[in-house]
Amino acid sequence: MLVNIYTDGAARGNPGPGGYGTILEYVDSTGKLHTREYSQGYRLTTNNRMELLAAIVGLEALTKPCSVILHSDSKYLTDAFNQHWVEGWIRRGWKRAGNEPVKNITLWKRLLAAKEGHDVRFVWVKGHAGHPQNEKCDALATQAADGTNLIEDDLGE
Repeated sequence: MLVNIYTDGAARGNPGPGGYGTILEYVDSTGKLHTREYSQGYRLTTNNRMELLAAIVGLEALTKPCSVILHSDSKYLTDAFNQHWVEGWIRRGWKRAGNEPVKNITLWKRLLAAKEGHDVRFVWVKGHAGHPQNEKCDALATQAADGTNLIEDDLGE
């Protein structure tokens, strides 16, 4: 089954209150379109953490192996896979070029675990450019960040 996952993250300050928005879309065997939406706000987080968490939540929602096209306006997320940064980080013991530690290691590891068993392609989309699902994810993320049901993000590595 082909699943399209659309994601966006937002933060009011970096760090500051933030949130993510995720939309899953797939067409079942009868041709019916199914859509699921996810969002959550956090008291104190960063934009990059929310971009990663949006992708994680989408992939963790899958209940069986799927072909996935994951759409994101985050070059941080898409380039990490499309430019093979993640493989290099792992080879170097989660260090970036210059021997600096990779930020958000726990989320990167969770994302790698979430994509296991799926064929995932990461596609960058230009943010705030009228892409309907990206605009909806942005709205979900910002509403979550501005909401009252904010939870803790440990900001841990």
